[in-house]
Amino acid sequence: MKRVRITLSPPNAYLPPVYRLLTQQATYLSEVYIVNWNVTEPPVGFLLLVRGAYERLGDELETAENVRDFELFPNGDEEAYCFLAADGITAGRALFENFTREDILTVPPIECHDDGSSTFTLVGTDAAIQAAVEGVPEGVTVTIDAVGTGRVAADDPGRSLSPRQRETVQAALRVGYYDVPREATTAAVADEVGCATATASEHLRRAERRVLSSLFGE
Repeated sequence: MKRVRITLSPPNAYLPPVYRLLTQQATYLSEVYIVNWNVTEPPVGFLLLVRGAYERLGDELETAENVRDFELFPNGDEEAYCFLAADGITAGRALFENFTREDILTVPPIECHDDGSSTFTLVGTDAAIQAAVEGVPEGVTVTIDAVGTGRVAADDPGRSLSPRQRETVQAALRVGYYDVPREATTAAVADEVGCATATASEHLRRAERRVLSSLFGE
């Protein structure tokens, strides 16, 4: 039996419209987790935990593509659970089913990152997990974050970051953004990673939120 924590980074073609909304477009959300799901047959059902200005998410889900039904369950001012039923079959469904084969179990929550990637833990026999990893379609990047028989959840705060967030933080450290006194601006970080200044700022803000939450709890 093995536990493996992996990050999947698929191209946008694999991301359902509502997932792109949650991770890439809803910049007012600081964190998105999938805490439970049922994808046996469409319509598929998900229970999400979202943090941030979740009221705005409710407005967008009203007209979102492939959303059949939803309901928000507030859990304070900046956190809510969201039940979501989605119609249709997407390429992302085939990717997800790859990790439901044989004896594999996916341990919730699934961490959804702002670049469309996701991080989760698998439990199963060595052979089944190896087959699942090897069965990932071409063009989808798989990063093995941790392997072992013990707990492999994201105790290391750095493991809670998406690949793009991690890259941006590393660039910020290189150029002196976190030096005291500060030696570089957000624009310099953006130049280092090759993105817009606003995008770099968003990656840094979300990364800082995740790391601080990991260190000091919710």
